[in-house]
Amino acid sequence: MKTDSQLKREVEDELDWDPAVTSADIGVEVTNRVVTLSGHPPSFAEKLAAEKAAQRVAGVKAVVVEMQVRLPKHHEHGDEELANAVRAILHWSVVVPDDSVKVQVEKGWVTLTGSVDWAYQRQIVARAVGHMRGLRGMTNAIEVRSRAVSEDIVGKIAAAMQRHAQREVKHIGIHVKDGTVTLTGRVGSCAERAVARGVARSAPGVRAVVDDLVVE
Repeated sequence: MKTDSQLKREVEDELDWDPAVTSADIGVEVTNRVVTLSGHPPSFAEKLAAEKAAQRVAGVKAVVVEMQVRLPKHHEHGDEELANAVRAILHWSVVVPDDSVKVQVEKGWVTLTGSVDWAYQRQIVARAVGHMRGLRGMTNAIEVRSRAVSEDIVGKIAAAMQRHAQREVKHIGIHVKDGTVTLTGRVGSCAERAVARGVARSAPGVRAVVDDLVVE
C-alpha cells in the first residue's frame, strides 16, 4: 500500500502531467489516502480537471475539494452574457431537447434545472457547460424522468462493467430499486469507482446512482 507521502508525489506528478491543469495553482495534502486539493484555479474547467486528475491516481481513497475559482479579469462576464452562452450550448446540442433544461446564473455561478430522459444526458450537459469560460461554479440539479427498468438490468450493468473494467466485477454489488442503482463493495482505485458509476448511469431507465463503493 502506498504511503501518504508517496500518494502526494504521485498526485502532484499527475497534475503536472495534465495539460488542462496549471499545477502551480493547486496545493496537495494527503492524510490516510484522502487527498485535499486547495488553491485558486483560474477557471471552473481547471478545477474539475484537477479533481479528476487526483482521482485517477491509484491508491487514492477520496478527494476533498477546497479550491475556489479566481477568474482573470479578461475572463469575467456578466450573468446575462453567461446565461445566453449556456442557452446557446443547449440549443446547439443534439443530446437534449432545447427546452428540457432551465438556466439560472448568479454572480457567475450557473444552476441547471429541468428534466431529461437519461442520466447520461444530465452528465453530458454539465460537462459541456462546465468547460465554458467565465464560470465560477456550477450546480447540476437536472432530474432524470422515471422510466420502466427492465428486469434483467442488474445483469446488463454487470456485463457492461465487465467490458469496461480491467478485473472481475464480482466484488461489486448492484441493487436496483425504483430506477435508483446502489453500488456496494470494494474497488482498487478511484478510477475503477468512476467506471462503475459511469456504467450504471448509462443503463436504460436509471434515474440516479448511489455510490457506496469503498476504495481499498
